[in-house]
Amino acid sequence: MTRSDGCLVCASARVEEFLDLGETALANKFLTAEELDRPESRFPLRVGFCHQCGHVQLTEFVPPAAMFEDYLYISSASETLKGHFDDIASTLVSRFDLGGDDLVVDIGCNDASLLTRFRDRGVRTLGVDPAENLADFAKGTGIERYCGFFGADSAPQIARRWGQASLITATNTFPHIPDLDGFVRGLDLALAPGGRFVVEAHYLVDILDQLAFDTVYHEHVSYWALGPMRRLFARHGMQVVRAEHLDIHHGQLRATVQRIGEGEPDESVAEILALEEERGVPSFETFQEFARRTRQIKIDLRKCLTDLKAEGRKVAAYGAPAKGSTLLEYMEIGTDLIDFIADRSALKQGRYTPGSHIPIVEPERLLTDRPDYVLLLAWNFVDEILAQQAAYRQGGGQFILPVPEVKIV
Repeated sequence: MTRSDGCLVCASARVEEFLDLGETALANKFLTAEELDRPESRFPLRVGFCHQCGHVQLTEFVPPAAMFEDYLYISSASETLKGHFDDIASTLVSRFDLGGDDLVVDIGCNDASLLTRFRDRGVRTLGVDPAENLADFAKGTGIERYCGFFGADSAPQIARRWGQASLITATNTFPHIPDLDGFVRGLDLALAPGGRFVVEAHYLVDILDQLAFDTVYHEHVSYWALGPMRRLFARHGMQVVRAEHLDIHHGQLRATVQRIGEGEPDESVAEILALEEERGVPSFETFQEFARRTRQIKIDLRKCLTDLKAEGRKVAAYGAPAKGSTLLEYMEIGTDLIDFIADRSALKQGRYTPGSHIPIVEPERLLTDRPDYVLLLAWNFVDEILAQQAAYRQGGGQFILPVPEVKIV
């Protein structure tokens, strides 16, 4: 565990903690049955606010190699996400007039779900990802892969072997980067003249609006707003030229970045900055209130579940995302309150949640076991999941939504 020496964006020492979620296991380290009796590493999970630039980040970091070299999350498990990736490729190929001579590099490419959409549109592709266990999922796609972390050290190797990129993408990867300076230097080395970096990341405005405290886990060292992001890139001779607020994952920020002098910011940048000012994102008091509301959700959800169990109700959960691990651990919810978790990912079925040790099973168990209530841990895909589980609901089953307030649907 490494304690932060200061802000990852501006290096200020004025980073003040506002949220303490306790000591938790690594959110994506799902356990086999054989591992249940072994010691499980736990790490402090605390979030701070930089009074200098407004960046929000963890105050202590777990080394990336401990989290990403063996990874159990795959993008193709979500139909919503697959549709979103197709939209990204379609939009960016058209917007930047990409063709067969252009290279698109996806950082944190996972199972190549996004890159296959670029490939299908005739663009050259390369994936970058340190998770060796996910490489098999991209076999047969024709997409080459650099297995390792992206940064100032690896970017020259990538550029020498595959050439510089017209476009580099990072979807839900940028929050994972502790060495932001090295990452941005790598972008400068790997991008062709006039090239663009397009990043999508969870957005602080939506985290605040939805009380999405469960977005916090050790993989996510940063929680992005546009203001601090612009400051980071400006320090490296780059700038955000377009900013978009997306609905996917219940709210994300998409930013398009170019070297200064290779593009000009459009009106969308000023519009997003104005939104952040209106929502109080630059204010420490906003995050103090967020922490207070998070503590109240813990009280309300535990009362809901304990009352249901006292009535003799059967309660399960749906979805085993990393965010669910944070929620279960912070709320102190285990097998005393939840019988099992249903999840579509075959990689997770038969395993147990980190920390709380709840068994993960196939979704069909909702129909065979018929729990009365299901806590929706993957609440950011609520519409997709409720549609998938129509038969369970038609049989009288109900879902519990945990945020921004406890609600039964």
